[in-house]
Amino acid sequence: MNGALGATVATAAPSPVRTAACQEAAAVLARVGTASDGLSDEEAAARLARFGPNAVRGHRARPWRVLGRQVRSPILILLFVTAIISAFVGQATEAVIIAVILVVSVGLGFVNEFRAEQAADALHDRLRHTVVVMRGGRRLTVDVTDLVTGDLVVLSVGTVVPADLRLVEATGLECDESIVTGEARAATKSVSPVAEGAGVGDLGSGALMGTVVHAGAGLGVVVATGGETEFGRIAVGLAAQQPQTEFQRGLGQFSTFLLLVAIILTTLIFVAALLLGRPLIESLLFSLAIAVGITPQLLPAVVSTSLAAGSRALARRRVLVKRMVCIEDLGDLDLLVTDKTGTLTTGRIVFDRPVPLDGVEAGEVLLLGLLATDTDPAAPQTVGLNALDAALWESGQAHAAPVSAYRRLDAVPFDHERRMAGALVAAAGSAPIVVVKGAPESVLPLCTQADPSAAQVLQGLYSEGSRVIAIATRSAAGLGALTPDDESGLTLLGFLAFVDGVKPDARASLQRLADLGVEVKIATGDSAVVAERVCTELGMQPKATLTGDAVESLDDAQLAEAARASSIFARVSPEQKARIIRALRQKGRAVGFLGDGVNDALALHRADIGISVDSAVDVAKDAADVLLLDKDLDVLADGVTEGRRIFANTIKYVLMGTSSNFGNMFSASIASVILPFLPMLPGQILLNNLLYDSSQLAIPTDNVDAEQLTVPSHWDIGAIRRFMLLFGPISSLFDFATFGLMLFAFQAGPPEFRSGWFIESIATQTLIVFVIRTRRVPFLRSRSSLPLTVSVLAVVAVGAWLPYSPMTGLLGFTPLPAAFFLALVAMVVLYLVLVEVAKVWYYARLSAPRAPEVRRRAYPHRVARRAARFTTRSPRAS
Repeated sequence: MNGALGATVATAAPSPVRTAACQEAAAVLARVGTASDGLSDEEAAARLARFGPNAVRGHRARPWRVLGRQVRSPILILLFVTAIISAFVGQATEAVIIAVILVVSVGLGFVNEFRAEQAADALHDRLRHTVVVMRGGRRLTVDVTDLVTGDLVVLSVGTVVPADLRLVEATGLECDESIVTGEARAATKSVSPVAEGAGVGDLGSGALMGTVVHAGAGLGVVVATGGETEFGRIAVGLAAQQPQTEFQRGLGQFSTFLLLVAIILTTLIFVAALLLGRPLIESLLFSLAIAVGITPQLLPAVVSTSLAAGSRALARRRVLVKRMVCIEDLGDLDLLVTDKTGTLTTGRIVFDRPVPLDGVEAGEVLLLGLLATDTDPAAPQTVGLNALDAALWESGQAHAAPVSAYRRLDAVPFDHERRMAGALVAAAGSAPIVVVKGAPESVLPLCTQADPSAAQVLQGLYSEGSRVIAIATRSAAGLGALTPDDESGLTLLGFLAFVDGVKPDARASLQRLADLGVEVKIATGDSAVVAERVCTELGMQPKATLTGDAVESLDDAQLAEAARASSIFARVSPEQKARIIRALRQKGRAVGFLGDGVNDALALHRADIGISVDSAVDVAKDAADVLLLDKDLDVLADGVTEGRRIFANTIKYVLMGTSSNFGNMFSASIASVILPFLPMLPGQILLNNLLYDSSQLAIPTDNVDAEQLTVPSHWDIGAIRRFMLLFGPISSLFDFATFGLMLFAFQAGPPEFRSGWFIESIATQTLIVFVIRTRRVPFLRSRSSLPLTVSVLAVVAVGAWLPYSPMTGLLGFTPLPAAFFLALVAMVVLYLVLVEVAKVWYYARLSAPRAPEVRRRAYPHRVARRAARFTTRSPRAS
C-alpha cells in the first residue's frame, strides 16, 4: 500500500460508508430516507441546496490569490518597503516614482494572469461528468456534483463510482480500488453486510468514490458525498499543491537560476556601494532595482497569456485540455501509442457475417452470439454496450434471430483479462447450455472439439482485416448458475466477423505527425495479423510486432528494448499496455497514449500525456489530460503544434531576459562602481524594466518558424546559461560604448548620461527580440507578428520621447542633441548585426541537445486527475 495513502486510511475516523457496509441494505435505505425507486426530483433538489454539491474541490479564479502571486517576490516586497523608508528620509519624489512603477508593473501582470485564470475556468466548465441515477422510478443522467445522500446510482463496467455507496444490487460486480486502498487486484462486491470494524479495503458491500467498476453491474445508495468520502479525504489532503508538469518544473528551475544570479549581483553591488561611501538608502534602492530588472517579473503573465490563447485556439479545433499547462507537455510529445479503432479506422464497427464451421448453421452461430452479449436478450439495450455487442444487435440479421425462444438463466460478463463472456441459456423444454463468446485466442484453448479447418478459416478472416469473435458451446444439464470454471470442454461452432474500415484521412494524419517528429505505435486487443494489415493499408512500415504473450515473458529491461524496436503491440491486456508505456518512458521519450476504453485507463495514467475522446468511458476520460471532441489524429497534430508554438514563444521571453536585459543590468552594476554617480536612478531602472516587459506581452501572438515545430523542445538550463554568458556581454559591450559616447563625445553630466543610456538600453533590449525570436535571417526570412512589431516599436518611441516629455524633470531626464540619435541608430544596427552573427555561431556550436531523462508519475498525479471529476463549476458558469 502507498505510504501516504496507508496513513490516511489508518488514521481516519470511521466513515459513513464503513458504518453502512456493516448494516443490511434495507436498513441503510430507511436511514437515508430512500425508497426502492429512488428520491423524488424535489427531495434531491432540497438535499442539494441543504448539504451542497458532491465535490472535493472548487474551481474559480480568485483575484486576491492571483494578486498574492504577483507581489510575493521577496525582492519586490523589500524594494517597496525601502521606497517607503526613503520617503521619510527626504527622497519622497524618488519613492513615489518607484511606488507608482511597481504598482503599474504588478497591475499589468495581475490583469493578464487573472484573465488567463478566467479562461481556465471557462475551459473547466466545458468538461462535465455525469452519472446514471434512479429518481422517481426513472433513470436519469445527472452531473456527478449534483448527487446527494440517498440517490440510487446505477453502476456498469467503466463507471467511476461517483460517491461512497452501500450496494443494494450486485451482479458479478468487481471494482478497482487501487486509487483508495493501493490494492492492485479488483475487489469482488456483494450486497451482504461485512463484519463490524472492517477496514476500508474490506468493504465488500460498499463501493468507494473514485474507484472504477472493473466488471459486472450494480445499484448502490449514496451514503457519503464530497469530502466525507474515503477518496474525498485523500484528495483534500493532497490538494495543497497540484502535481507539476514537465514544463512547470523547467519553469521553476529557470526562475530559481535567475533569482540566484539576481541575489549574487545585488549583494555585490550593495556591498561595493557601501565600501565607496554611498548613502545606505540610495545604495539599497539601486541594488534592489537591479534585482527587479533581472528577475522575469512578467514571465508568469507571459506564460499564462500564451496558455490561455493556446487553450482557446485548441478549443476551436475541438481539443480540450484539463489544465492549461498540459498544452506545453503536449508540445513535448515525440511518441504516441494509440489504439487503431477510431483513430486509424473509422470506429464504426459493423457486423459483417456469421462464419459457421462444417455442419453448423450460420443462424445458430449468430443466435448464440446474441444470447452471450452483455445485455438481457429479452429486452436488449445497446446504450452502454461494448462496440462489438452493440454492432451485433444493431445489425439487420439480429432482428430475424429467434432470441425469444431462449431464456437466459445466468451470465458471466465480459472482462478484459479473460477477453470473453459467458451465458447459461435454455430453450423451452430443453436442458441448459453454456455459450462462450470472445477472442479466438482465449476461446480456442477451452475447446475440446473443433473442426480441423478452424485455424485456416480464422487466418482467412484475419487476412481480410476482420475483427473476429469465436462462438463455442457445451451442454450443461442440471447447471443453475454459471462461473468461469464452467467455461471448459467446449465445442467450437464458428465465428462472428466484424469490419471497421480504414479512415480516408488517416494516412495524411500519420504523415503530419511524422513531420512533427512524433513516432506512432499501435497497441490493440486485436490480432497481430489485423493490426499489420491496417498498417499496410495506411502505408506504415512497422518495425516489428510484439504480442501480449511475448510481453509477459520479458523482464522490464528486455521489454524496454523490445518496445523501442516494435511498432505494433497486439493482443495486449490493460496491465501489459501500462508496462509498455512505462518501458518506453524509461528511454526518456515523451510518451502520449490515446485510448477510450476501460482497458486503457492504466496506460493513460502511466503516460506523460493521457489523451482520450469525448465519447470514451468515464474512467478513460478521467485518466486523460487532453480530451479530443473528435477522435482524429489530425486534431491531435493541431494540439502538438500549438503546444510547441507556445513553448517557442515562452523561450523567446526567457532568452530576452538572459541576453540584453541581463547585460544592461550587469552594465549598470559595473558603472555604479566606476562612475562617481549612479548610471541610472532606481526609478529609471524600474521604468526601463516596465517598458521592456510591456513590449514583451505581445510575444504570445508571435509567429513561429516551421522548423521550430518539427521537433519537441525542452527546458535546458545549461543552454540558457550559455546563451546568457554569450549575449549578455555583447549587450554590455554596447552599453560601455554608450558610456564612452556620453562621457567623452558629449561631455554629459549625470542627467544627460542617464537619459542617453536609458534610451540606448530600451532600444537594444527590446529590438533584439527581432533577432533572437528566429534561427533564420530576421526581417527577410522570418517576420514577427504585427502586435509584437507594433508593441516593440511603440516602446522604443516612448523611451526616446520621455526625455522630452513634461515628466522629464520628475523622472530625472533631460533632452539630448540630435547627434546622439544618429550615433544611436548606428550603434543599434551594429549591435543587431553582431547579435545575428553570434546567434548563428551559438546554434552551430553551443546549442547541444539535452540528454533524455527518465520520466516519473507519482500517486498524487493520479489522485489529482481523478479528483478533477468532482469539482464544482466556477461562479461565472453558475
